[in-house]
Amino acid sequence: MELKEAITDRILALCQQRGISVNKLCNMSGVTQSTVNNIINRKNNTTTVSTIKKLCDGLDITLGEFFSTPEFDRLEQEVR
Repeated sequence: MELKEAITDRILALCQQRGISVNKLCNMSGVTQSTVNNIINRKNNTTTVSTIKKLCDGLDITLGEFFSTPEFDRLEQEVR
């Protein structure tokens, strides 16, 4: 699994756990719909920590909670 896939999966899982849509998450976090759609559709190769932090703020979780999943623990280093 690649980092962008893990980020996408985590965002979708958090939305599902909370019973909210991606659009609702955008409204809660102040991140534009186009930005989140690019992340979800894996068109964004450079998702910033700042963007993830805004999403976390909207979900009322910490960055640590966002990244604290087995999927992130299992990521291998991506060499380009």
